Order: sequence, then C-alpha cells, then structure tokens
Amino acid sequence: MRTKVLLLAASLAALTFSLPARAESPGITVFAAASLTNALQDLGAAYTARTGVAVRFSFASSSAVARQIEAGAPADLFVSADTEWMDYLEERGLIETASRKNLVANRLVLIAPSDRAVQLEIKRGFPIAAALGTGGRLSLGDPAFVPAGRYAEDALRTLGVWDSLAGRLLPAENVRSALAFVARGEAPLGIVYRSDVTVEPKVRIVGLFPADSHTPIVYPVALVKGGNPQAQAFLGFLTEEGAKAVFDKYGFSPLP
Repeated sequence: MRTKVLLLAASLAALTFSLPARAESPGITVFAAASLTNALQDLGAAYTARTGVAVRFSFASSSAVARQIEAGAPADLFVSADTEWMDYLEERGLIETASRKNLVANRLVLIAPSDRAVQLEIKRGFPIAAALGTGGRLSLGDPAFVPAGRYAEDALRTLGVWDSLAGRLLPAENVRSALAFVARGEAPLGIVYRSDVTVEPKVRIVGLFPADSHTPIVYPVALVKGGNPQAQAFLGFLTEEGAKAVFDKYGFSPLP
C-alpha cells in the first residue's frame, strides 16, 4: 500500500511540473519627470485596481530618464516635463512618434518657506536678489539639465534679473530636490512648478511667473519603441476625464 501511495504522489508531482506555467503580465514601466510623481502614482494605483496590470515608475529629471532610455533602460512609456527631451528621444528613433501627444500643462512659481513672510511682486526688475537676504541662495533645478531650471532661467532673463543672481543660485538635480531645499529652510526662495507646492505644506507660493516670461510648460508623453504593448492602454487611461481630475487635484493645468 505504501508503495502505491508513493507512486501516486510521484505521478501527481510529474503532472504538476508538466503543466505550463500561468502567463504573468510583466506590467508597465513608466519613466517620468519628477514633478509628476504624486499624480502618476495615484493614477497607476487606480489603473492597477481597474485592470490588474501593475504599473511601475522611475522618476527623475526629464534629462536623466531620457538618457536612461537612450542607454537601454526597460521603459514602456516616457513622460517629459518639456518638449526638448521628448524631441531628443524622437530624433534617435526611440519613441513611437505616432503615439506622442501633450498630456498636461503647468505654471512656474516662486516659493518660500511657509513661515517666511517675504512678499514680492513678480515683474520686470523685481528685487529677488535682495529678498534672498545675506548669504541666501535661490533654489531651482539645474538649468543645464532640468526643464524647470531652464524655464526659471528663461523667466528671470526675460524679467531682467538673471544677472543679479550670479553666485546666488542653488542648483538641484530635479525640481523636487529644489522644492526640498526650500521646505527644509536651506534656501529662502525657490522656483518650482505650481503642482509641486500641492504636496509640500512647508512651502508657500510667493507669486506666479507671467506665462509669457518663459516657454509654455507642457508635458509630452509617448510610447517607447520595443516596450510592452499594454502601455498603449495606460496611455489612453491618462487622457480620460478621471485622470484629468487627478492632474487638476495636484495643480497641473489643462492644455492651452
């Protein structure tokens, strides 16, 4: 009897191992600008709840994630904080050009720690350098690499105050790092996106930069060539009315 039981167990084990494994979805991997962190995480969770498809994210400056994709990182979808880095990948044949579209817009703001009472009217020649105080520096994304930093430099040049800030800048690796410098009190003023302020109670908006002082802030999105075809459905999800409500909640603007 014991021999028959052992033979039956062996047969069942052999049958189990001979069955094909259930196909598991590899999920979707999205490389995106750091300023989209909270909105996209909420949307990714909502999409997974609806479809069962996992959505993973890698957030950094647009330049950093674009170069990672160029280097072969396994991304399925790319969302940039400016058109330049999307153009960069398109010129190298790394995105599905037909899938490219603008997703949302944003505004550029001057911020201060929430407990600092500074007031400034943002206009041509406004005294931003004096408002930094003795030894204070202006926190912003590094203009050499970070879209938010380039928008900030454009605005400050347009308003005629860029040169007054020589030696007074605190460049950050991405816009969320620039936000953190101000939130921690390491910088008395900073320039970030309006959407960033919605997730950081330790800062407040001093003022909005005039929309015509810099290039319009738009976020293009596109499929990465060779990526998971399921990313197409997630891209569609990002343009639904429910997704627009999430972007609005986090301070993004509708497209002009």
